[in-house]
Amino acid sequence: MKALQISEIKTWKRIDIPEPGAPGAGEALVRVHRMGVCGTDVGCYLGKFPFFAFPRIPGHELGVEVIAVGDGVKNVKPGDRCCVEPYLNCGECDSCRRGHTNCCEHNQTFGVMCDGGLTDQVILPARKLHQAGSLSYEQAALVETLAIGCHAVDRGAPKASENALILGAGPIGLSALEFARLADANVIVADINQQRLDFVSESMGVDKTVLLNGTDQDIDAIRRLGGGRLADVIVDATGNHHSMVRAFEFAAFAARVVYVGITQNDLHFPHAPVFHRRELTLMASRNALPTDFSRIIRLIEEGKINTDPWITHHASFDDVPDVFDQWIAPDSGVIKAMIEVTA
Repeated sequence: MKALQISEIKTWKRIDIPEPGAPGAGEALVRVHRMGVCGTDVGCYLGKFPFFAFPRIPGHELGVEVIAVGDGVKNVKPGDRCCVEPYLNCGECDSCRRGHTNCCEHNQTFGVMCDGGLTDQVILPARKLHQAGSLSYEQAALVETLAIGCHAVDRGAPKASENALILGAGPIGLSALEFARLADANVIVADINQQRLDFVSESMGVDKTVLLNGTDQDIDAIRRLGGGRLADVIVDATGNHHSMVRAFEFAAFAARVVYVGITQNDLHFPHAPVFHRRELTLMASRNALPTDFSRIIRLIEEGKINTDPWITHHASFDDVPDVFDQWIAPDSGVIKAMIEVTA
């Protein structure tokens, strides 16, 4: 069975692996139709993502078809189109028992910490499959990206009319944008890339954007777009340690700052004059919860989230090694690239 593996830094390798066989109790055998390319996949390819080791078959944003199910499976059946919740939690640790399955102490994210879905067929715990209803396979593969933003915005909990600043207009920032908008917040998007801000304005319908230049002008622009106030909720989706520290400069007093991007650098920020004085709340946001997936499927079906602007690039399975470097170039214009694994 075909598979694509990241064998070492910036190296794709086509390999043959055994077919997975029949699913066991509580499992489902699925055919992978579509895989969305995530910033995590890019970080793994570049050797910059924590929790990742070479070699690895990537693929965690998946649109799949159920082929067979094992004993005791009731939530899906053969023929169902599904999206995948790729966080393989243990179900037994303290975090899992308290409902925080997204940050299981022994989590193995499919396609990051263990081999993933860039292959024909895989076996997954059936509980990690969510029926996609009327969604296409490409839309199903988008659900996990949207779930990351959904969970991050839920952490910050913006209220109607509060200023919500999204730092970083990549896919995770855009997913956070969707849910900040659904909360009726006053959404502001900031980035250092004008091309991405143009996409936000032209394709996502957001008219409040800031091209960051690293000066106090950035603070003035956010205050102006916030009606004279800074941001009540900030979601940093950049994964850049400079941006993550600077986020505090854009925070109103008593604001909430949410880190959804990941950095391996240490963060240093002024405590007394900024963090303490403004009584800020700092939160991490990791993965997503099962309820986020079902909510997003419903929102797409209801037309409250428009997926049309999201998918900007496509490739077949065989073309991935040739196009991947083009996709990750800063001027590529890629928002979400989609791989056709099987037709």
